[in-house]
Amino acid sequence: MPKRRPEGPEPSLRGLGRDLRAEAWTTVAGLRAQSLKAWTSGALLRELLEPSGAYPRRRSLKRPTAAALLTDYAAAQRWAAELFGGAGPYELETAEVGRRTVGSNRIPAAAVFATVEDEIGFVGKSREAARFRELAAALAGLDPLLPDWAARRPLKLLELGPDALTAARVALWLRDNPLPGIYVRQLGLPGVHTKFIERHRQVIDQLLAAVDQRADVVDEAEADADGSVDAPLETAEPDVALDDGAGRTPAARFARRHGFLHPPELVRFRILDPEIPALGNARDITVTAEAFSTLQLPVHTVIATENQVNFLALPDRPGTLALYGAGYGFSSLRDAAWLRDCEILYWGDIDTHGFRILDQLRAVHPHVESVLMDEETLLAHRHAWGTEPSPSRATLTGLPAEESALYDALGNDKYGPSVRLEQELVNWDWALERLRPGG
Repeated sequence: MPKRRPEGPEPSLRGLGRDLRAEAWTTVAGLRAQSLKAWTSGALLRELLEPSGAYPRRRSLKRPTAAALLTDYAAAQRWAAELFGGAGPYELETAEVGRRTVGSNRIPAAAVFATVEDEIGFVGKSREAARFRELAAALAGLDPLLPDWAARRPLKLLELGPDALTAARVALWLRDNPLPGIYVRQLGLPGVHTKFIERHRQVIDQLLAAVDQRADVVDEAEADADGSVDAPLETAEPDVALDDGAGRTPAARFARRHGFLHPPELVRFRILDPEIPALGNARDITVTAEAFSTLQLPVHTVIATENQVNFLALPDRPGTLALYGAGYGFSSLRDAAWLRDCEILYWGDIDTHGFRILDQLRAVHPHVESVLMDEETLLAHRHAWGTEPSPSRATLTGLPAEESALYDALGNDKYGPSVRLEQELVNWDWALERLRPGG
């Protein structure tokens, strides 16, 4: 730019022009932010594997107008000098501005990166890019179809590092050994154990989908909630689908999908009626969910509770069985058709997740009734209130009006921020009065 300084407005107006315009001009930091956005989207790494012809890549710059040169020529000079000084991994295209007002000036109009490597170096990610290339090449060495997964989830490959190669070996083993009929523990692959599989279920499914085109291969993470192909490996949502026929936990679904054996779900219950014959004197019994579904016990009432101490402390009661489930752990009730002829009482925490469990329990057995989950109990135990860490925001359709109103009140902080009353803090005499037959 020429160094001559044209006549301009009063100093106060020149300062105002700088404040209003200079902030909008693309600086070196702003240009780097554009390139960093391309990095965090995975686009730059993807370009390394699958060149799109986008390079040389031109990134346009927001720049001073002729009016801006007139109001604050010095600010425009400083802006241009910074961009020219930062050039190296990019070249600057210039454009002529201000010929009719302040005289011909050529100012930066776009930054041009000759190669994707230049742009990666500009954001300081050359080392990560080299590591990505190594990992992608190693995947290709295992199977030529695997780099397709790397191109679609490049940041995931970097995040996983060598674990991606181990996961790929599992995927290839599953392709070559469909329906193995063994426990995951029995896999003889180096570095592969049950906890590794648990941590990397989704990525194993993704890699298997990349190398096996069978219709029954499922890529669970393909439809991430935000539509991103580089979403987190695992979500934080609890496994709450009681009526999921594919398996009751993520691990069980993985095992069933790929033909692994999986430990059966267990059901723990207590027979509260001493007159009902059981296994000798046994009253606290644990069986498989399948066995539980076939029971033929002379009981007419089931009390389901999430708290182990409450489960153990429930007193004798004619024709009654106590059922223990931890959190969203009542999926075992789904196949127990004999419970349809029983009164089922559910005693959970008075918090949003307690009502969510109740709602899902009713999806299996609509006649479930809640006990000790009412506003009277909540208000009578104000001294024992705690705070629910992550309240549920789900829409619940299985609650009658009174329960629904309490669920909404808890979710809307009517009683205070995220109030909860844990069932174990309910006064025992208060609880027994309301749990007695006809109470």
